Amino acid sequence: MHPWASKSACCGILVALAIGAAGCAGFSEQLPEVQSNRSLPLTSLPTQEKLLAQVQEPSEQDALEEDEFYDPFEKEGEAGLEEYDPWGPYNVVVFEFNYQFDRFVVKPAAQAYDFVMPDLVQRGLSNALHNIAVVPRLFNNLFQGKAKGAGLEVGRFLINSTIGVGGLFDPAKSEFGLETPVEDFGQTLGVYGVGPGPYLILPFFPPFTLRDAVGYVADIFLDPYTYFVFRNVRLGQPALVEHEDTATIGAAGKRVGEIVNTRSLNLERFEDVEETTVDLYSAVRNAYLQKRAKAILE
Repeated sequence: MHPWASKSACCGILVALAIGAAGCAGFSEQLPEVQSNRSLPLTSLPTQEKLLAQVQEPSEQDALEEDEFYDPFEKEGEAGLEEYDPWGPYNVVVFEFNYQFDRFVVKPAAQAYDFVMPDLVQRGLSNALHNIAVVPRLFNNLFQGKAKGAGLEVGRFLINSTIGVGGLFDPAKSEFGLETPVEDFGQTLGVYGVGPGPYLILPFFPPFTLRDAVGYVADIFLDPYTYFVFRNVRLGQPALVEHEDTATIGAAGKRVGEIVNTRSLNLERFEDVEETTVDLYSAVRNAYLQKRAKAILE
């Protein structure tokens, strides 16, 4: 085997592990928002009025069948498409695959990492990774016309990068009370009227709606690290890491480290949710969709 082929194979394996860990982290990131079925709000239960309305009015599926040109991105309001899951059978299969990958690969790695790494170091790494990802959040605040949010992101970055020792600590929040919601391109599209579209789960990726999947890719291209640190998009620009294989390994290692660190910080919380939730797929889906709808309204 040629040396370049061996290098490419190694890089491919690392990228696959990074993507796999990212998908399981995306699954895991929804679990803190999930509540057990023992504590579901009364508003989630079908009332007599709702049941009568379903009998008297055509169902959503009937409406879709009558309109063959139905556009899933058509503006109908976030609430109207809150649980739009036409690809449910496929999503359930992929969800189970991602769940088992998390169970047998990501979780054991996080447990071993948690055993050897102090909580203080884990939280410092989490703070630093959040700090260096400021640019996509800043741009999305600007895209949405949120001048205050953009200013807070700049202020937080400057304070945490200096007083916070490169972002390892978060004095912007603890000492100055500077905090703002995370903004991404999926939210930006929602602000401009793009509907969420169908719920979607892909192997080795976090939960999405069709709109959020597009936003996920856009945020990658908004991140300067994609161009100037681990240069995975090559437009002739200089980069901190010029060697192609080294850049690929570095980007994959950064992502895997981020995922394992986040999973380690939330081991007990995720276990509690898994033990008290009967239908985990529906719980994760509903928590994700409600969280995204709320984020767009903020």
